[in-house]
Amino acid sequence: MIDVPQLTAEEILGRVLHRDGLMLVIDKPAGLPVHRGPKGGPNLEASFDALRFGLPRPPVLAHRLDKDTSGCLVLGRHRKATASLGLLFKHSKISKTYWTVVEGGPAEDEGTIDMPLGRLNAERGWWQKPDPDGQKAITNWKVLGRGDGLTWLAMEPVTGRTHQLRVHSAAMGWPIVGDNIYGNGPRFGEPTLHLHSREIGIPISRNKDPVHVVAPAPEHMRERLKACGWNGQ
Repeated sequence: MIDVPQLTAEEILGRVLHRDGLMLVIDKPAGLPVHRGPKGGPNLEASFDALRFGLPRPPVLAHRLDKDTSGCLVLGRHRKATASLGLLFKHSKISKTYWTVVEGGPAEDEGTIDMPLGRLNAERGWWQKPDPDGQKAITNWKVLGRGDGLTWLAMEPVTGRTHQLRVHSAAMGWPIVGDNIYGNGPRFGEPTLHLHSREIGIPISRNKDPVHVVAPAPEHMRERLKACGWNGQ
């Protein structure tokens, strides 16, 4: 795991991928929590004031990503927009594609994981486990490349359970590289989770096509993506 220092106004402005009157999409760095923790410390929200772009209040989170996940993060620019976005996320109307690099990998080239998830135990809070009596959890996946005992996957969560992609990958026998909770952690000498919110599609206006936003591959994943055939795009 890496810990990222607080972003300056200039740094967070440099991470804006999309901006319109309703929302922003920013490229979240791995290693920075979205919220301030009980002990304080750097967090993404603390930099949001720099993202007002003339509005009276800073934007707010429309959803969240894990501390160690990078990529597309959606912010609502005012209360009504945030409420609309929240409903779109709640009802799975927003398409999300994540890039992961996993250890080993599936034999097939694409498939669906339908595996309910439940909480591991009360002490572990958000940690999850496969649980036949748990909440429905479905992930579609597709192989984008292979190499060096690794597989590069595009994963699309149909449902939005906590840690869904991480638990599903590990339960299938191909944990995400750098997953120190569900996977083999630093076995590859990699302290950073290889899970990136690559693309998001948001149908924010009824009479317009969805807004599609793509986040560039993060620095920490590029070496292994290249080993799996990624061409740098």
